[in-house]
Amino acid sequence: MAQIRRVAPWARTHRWFLGVLGLGAFLRILTMIGYRPALWFPDSYTYVVTAMRLRPDLVRPAGYPIFLRLLEPLHSFAVVTFVQHLLGLAVGVMVYLTVLRRGAPAWAGILASVPVLLDAYQIELEHLLVSDSLFTFLIVAAACLTLTRAPSPWTAAAVGLLLAAATLTRTVGLPLIAVFAFFLLWYGYRDGAGRTLRRSLVAFLLAALVPIGAYGGWFYATNHRVGLVGANGVFLYSRTMAFADCAVMKPPPDVAVLCDPRPPESRPPSQEYIWDAASPLVRLPGITFTRETDTLAGRFAWLAIRSQPLDYAGSVLSELGRSFADGRPIYPNPETYGYYEFPATVPPPPGRHPAVVGKMFAERYEQGSLTVRIAEPYAAWMRAYQKVAFMPGSLLLAVLLVPPAVAGTRAWSRRKSAQAGDTVAGARAWSRRKSSQAGGSAGNLCMITTKGVSLTWVAALVLLVVPPATAEFDYRYVLPVVPLACLAAAIAIRPVLVLEPARDLGPQPIK
Repeated sequence: MAQIRRVAPWARTHRWFLGVLGLGAFLRILTMIGYRPALWFPDSYTYVVTAMRLRPDLVRPAGYPIFLRLLEPLHSFAVVTFVQHLLGLAVGVMVYLTVLRRGAPAWAGILASVPVLLDAYQIELEHLLVSDSLFTFLIVAAACLTLTRAPSPWTAAAVGLLLAAATLTRTVGLPLIAVFAFFLLWYGYRDGAGRTLRRSLVAFLLAALVPIGAYGGWFYATNHRVGLVGANGVFLYSRTMAFADCAVMKPPPDVAVLCDPRPPESRPPSQEYIWDAASPLVRLPGITFTRETDTLAGRFAWLAIRSQPLDYAGSVLSELGRSFADGRPIYPNPETYGYYEFPATVPPPPGRHPAVVGKMFAERYEQGSLTVRIAEPYAAWMRAYQKVAFMPGSLLLAVLLVPPAVAGTRAWSRRKSAQAGDTVAGARAWSRRKSSQAGGSAGNLCMITTKGVSLTWVAALVLLVVPPATAEFDYRYVLPVVPLACLAAAIAIRPVLVLEPARDLGPQPIK
């Protein structure tokens, strides 16, 4: 009874968020009942093969296969999707609590968590056997830990480990290590952290780079190639085929074999240059991802970028713009797009040879049939829900614009104060006095720090821009951006709100 009395006030305070969280859990239960045991994507079979053989793949790092291997003793892909749904719920909880700890109101935290908890495409992605749910959890955990803990060496090391795990789950996480290191260094020097900064930065870099270096050593020992994957050149080649003009590039004869004589507007989506048998790259002898083929593709790609930099920039911006389209137009093709929709009929068995091999390994993993069982009316409810409950691209753009808009508003307010005869220092002193009168510390009450906003906002932009710049736009690449963008927007609005006492919810992050 004493425990209930302690929990009851907390539950009343956070009742609206608990309602959203409960609805998110209910939707995930419906999904698990409606689609058993899991939904499959073409990449899923490769992940399972890597998990069962446990060796680094040339195309995708082994972080997610290791996650699958840890759950393999249970012999159930339903358990895998259950854990992934739990990770999705945990992301929503982390976003909400972090917003509160940064001093923003509860309604801002609820709104920030809604796209993660209730977006039907987020839920469907969690039910697919792909790496994105695990990747999203890791990067959001790293961001929230940075925002809610002081920059001690232990905290820095924990953030580094999370980002290392994210990078080994999806290589797009690698630039985030540089982003977090830069902000840690910048914040520390601006605030005179001194020795603590140096220790924290060293701990962060060691925790982030040692696991990645160890994986790189494993990759080299297995494939005799340097790197984390062996397909960077191939994917960049596919990206440049959206604009590459060999008449402008004038490639040498050995590179010219990868040219496509068709004009760019008549070419298929970029991914077809990796997987389609008619692709100039796929027609080369050997498998697509041999060292020689990947090197040749990389040479073509960099020549195209150097020869047509404006065309490359325009192509990247065009792909990036798809992230902000309303509706969800079908792209890159109906087959790929269909994997992101809850199906009305049982999906057909895989047709490509690698997927057929993967299916055999998956049956060993499951120790049973992989046939998706669709249970009505639960599946129909989720299909109907998916038609209306998703985050439009225009809303994502609006969320991304909130932090710079708030920063601009603050700068404008300071200029107006200066024009009225107040110095910036005087304005800050007034803000501190008002904060003290409100009953909280000046650092927490006068405004939320822009540093945490900048970190999460830049991390969201990096995750949004890198895939269109190096491979191709894909809807599932956008979904991990959403919680970071919402987190940045929610804590950014704090400076323009009426001052109120900050919540005492734990240690404070970098100031």
